[in-house]
Amino acid sequence: MTLFPDEYLEARGRYRAFMDEHVYPNEAAVEREDDAALALLGELREKARAAGLWAPHVPPEAGGTGLGFLYYACLNEEIGRSAYAQLVFGCQAPDAGNAEILHLFGTEEQKQRFLRPLVAGETRSYFAMTEPEVAGSDPTLLRTRASREGGDWVIDGHKWFSSGADGAGFAVVFAVSDPDAEPHRRGTMILVPADTEGVEVVRAVPVMGHAGRGWATHCEVRFEGVRVPVANTLGGEGEAFRLAQKRLGPGRIHHVMRWLGQMQRAFELMCRYANAREAFGGPLAEKQTVQNWVADSAAEIQACRLLTMAAARKIDEGSEARVEIALLKVYAANVLVHVIDRAIQVHGARGLTDETPLARMAMHARAARIYDGPDEVHRVAAARRILRSFRDGEGWAFS
Repeated sequence: MTLFPDEYLEARGRYRAFMDEHVYPNEAAVEREDDAALALLGELREKARAAGLWAPHVPPEAGGTGLGFLYYACLNEEIGRSAYAQLVFGCQAPDAGNAEILHLFGTEEQKQRFLRPLVAGETRSYFAMTEPEVAGSDPTLLRTRASREGGDWVIDGHKWFSSGADGAGFAVVFAVSDPDAEPHRRGTMILVPADTEGVEVVRAVPVMGHAGRGWATHCEVRFEGVRVPVANTLGGEGEAFRLAQKRLGPGRIHHVMRWLGQMQRAFELMCRYANAREAFGGPLAEKQTVQNWVADSAAEIQACRLLTMAAARKIDEGSEARVEIALLKVYAANVLVHVIDRAIQVHGARGLTDETPLARMAMHARAARIYDGPDEVHRVAAARRILRSFRDGEGWAFS
C-alpha cells in the first residue's frame, strides 16, 4: 500500500525534476548569500512559478497550489532535501505559517494588504514572539506590551530569533494586551509593517556561527512606541495563544516534512559513500558498525515518514492532532540529528567540509530540537494529554 495517491506522486515527480534541473546545480551559488545569489534566487522563483509549482502550502483560494497537508507532506520529501528549495517554491518558513493564519483569521482588508503579496512572493514576513529576557518555552512570560490609545495599538518590546526579519515587509507581533487577564488570554497578535516608525531590526544574531542575510537570518528586533491601527489586530484581542497554536502546530509538522527530505538525502549520501570508500581491507559498507548505522537510520526514517503522514491525514480530517504533532516533532528532530551525524562519521573529515552538504545540514539540524518549542516541552505536553485521557476514563487509542 502506497502512502500517497497517484496524483500526489505525479506532482512530487515534477518537483523532483525541477530540483534536479534547477536547484541542486545552483545550491553552492545560492548559499553564498551575496547579491548574485539573491538575483539567482529571483530567477529560480520565477521558473518555479511558471512551472505551476508555486506556494504548495496554501490552497488556490489563498493564491497557492496546495491540496492539503498530506499533499504538502508528499512534496516536501523532495523540497526538504535542499535548504533553499522552500524559498524557491515560495513555501518558506516563517512565511508559510504566517500565510496560514492570515488565510484562516485575517479580515478581507488584511488579506488584500498582507496575505496576497506574501503568497505572491512580493514580500516576506517574520513572526515576532521570542524574547531574550524570558524563556521562549513559556510564552506566558512575554513582556512586549500593546496598549490601546484611541483607535491605535502602541507597541513596546524587545524580540529576538525573529527569523527572516532582515528585509521583511511586515511582522506578526505577539504582544501582551491585557496583563491582568488569565495567562492564556493576555496576548494579542498584531500586524506591523516593517517601515512603521519605532521598528528597528537591530542585528542578525549569528546562529552556530552563521549570521545569514535576508530570509536566512534570525534577528533581534526592538519595538519602541510603534503605533498601528487596531484594524491590524489578527484574529481577536486576547486571541494570541489560540492563534499561536493554530500557527505553530502546522508549522511544526511543516518543519518535520522538510526534515524528511534532509534525512533521506543524508542517508543516501552515507550509503553511496560507504560503498565507494575503502579502508582496512574493504569497503566501509562491509563494516558492521556502518551496517548498524544504515539499518538504524532506515528504520528511523521510515518511522518518521509514517508518523508524519498519519498526523497530516488527521489535520486534513479537521483534527488539530496536538499529541501526534508534539511526539512527531520530538522524534523527528532527534532522528534528523542522528542520521546526519552518522553520515558525517562515514564520510570522515570530508563530512566536515563543504565538499558535501552534510556540515551545513548538521548546523541547521541541531537547532531543530529547540525552535518551535524545545523537546522537553513537547514531551510534557503530549504526556499530560495522554494521561488526562486515561484519568477521564477514555484511554488512548493509537490510530
